[in-house]
Amino acid sequence: MYTARSFFRLTLVVLFATAGRGLASAQSASFELPPVDYLEAEVHDAVAELARQVASGEVELEYDEQHGYLPAVLTALKVPISSQTLVFSKTSQQIHRISPRRPRALYFNDTIYIGWCQRGDILEIAVTDPQQGAIFYTLEQKPAAQPQFVRDRGQCLTCHATSRTQNVPGYLMRSVYADRGGQPLLRRGTHNTDETSPFEERWGGWYVTGTHGEMRHMGNVTYGETDALDLESGANQKTLEGLVSTEPYLSPHSDIVALMVLQHQTQMHNAITAANFETREALHQSYTMNELLERAPDYISESAERRITRVADNVVARLLMSEEYELESPVVGTSQFAEDFVAAGERDSQGRSLRQLDLTQRLFRYPCSFLIYSDAFHGLPDEVRGRVVSRLKDILEGRDDSEEFAHLSATTRSEILEILRDTHTDFQPPTTP
Repeated sequence: MYTARSFFRLTLVVLFATAGRGLASAQSASFELPPVDYLEAEVHDAVAELARQVASGEVELEYDEQHGYLPAVLTALKVPISSQTLVFSKTSQQIHRISPRRPRALYFNDTIYIGWCQRGDILEIAVTDPQQGAIFYTLEQKPAAQPQFVRDRGQCLTCHATSRTQNVPGYLMRSVYADRGGQPLLRRGTHNTDETSPFEERWGGWYVTGTHGEMRHMGNVTYGETDALDLESGANQKTLEGLVSTEPYLSPHSDIVALMVLQHQTQMHNAITAANFETREALHQSYTMNELLERAPDYISESAERRITRVADNVVARLLMSEEYELESPVVGTSQFAEDFVAAGERDSQGRSLRQLDLTQRLFRYPCSFLIYSDAFHGLPDEVRGRVVSRLKDILEGRDDSEEFAHLSATTRSEILEILRDTHTDFQPPTTP
């Protein structure tokens, strides 16, 4: 029965939720609270597992005099050296170690990002936990019998939980005007880059190796306060010779294809995490209201339904590369990255994979993100993952002809659907008992 007491309790819940969301952005105020409990909930990411193995003596990490624990950690976490990109802007934790002469090296796979600086104090590591999103760790670059991975407890969220990361603990690639020392000239603006970014706004403050025809980017160049935008001198650099010494690094490359994959997957991860968090919060609040209003325990309110649908639609748009910038010239990398990346793909009966690259008009041959196979996607609550899969089927089977997916021809939709039916459990027909 709906009583005055229940009305009072309901009012308190609404006020608390509203106050919590007013502390910062919509989700950055709430993900530290139940049901997400970002800072306190147990995590099950690959770095947490490696830390457990090191602590138990199952795994030993060898210390290298030049690179510290970097080679051992890359091997243990299956992160390829070919993924190396070099960023010289002072936009990460060890800014005193970063400059155009000594860029920070970043290595990544589908779920893990590792930052290394010359003479650095720590390795910086970020990893996607299937339920908790981006988790940040450091590893001290000093030899130890049992090196310890230290989890960040909120400091990294100053930059890594903002509107640039879709308001969840996540990842971002910034393109900046960096001065001769690598300091961003913030008055000239910055760009948050992903696959939708115009080519000419990408990679300011980064080194870039690879060719890209008539297109131009901001990489390989530093600026003074009043210097004109220079998109020519850094273009189509096959090596970094004359720009920076790459001898201290594990690879001489900062591959353009690696940069393009990196900028896609960072925001794709964020979209999946945002869908996870928002769905859990919406259900939590709806179920709390059910108890107060004496409704069925599993009733999902209309407002919760709308919230879940909104984040599901965002995941779908990201998965299908909606609004991707159309390439105007072919892109060719300089390292083994493209081959390594494609080789890791799950293939259908015709040998096709969502990791196959196009690089003439778009990033992928079949524009559906490979992160649909990720543990984070599989770990989405059923309520949102079901909506994502259902909408994908409607689009790929031709029932949804929304304008935002006009870039997908009927043939391309059919090909993507065939690949998913062969390789992804959510798209396979249910087995009969």
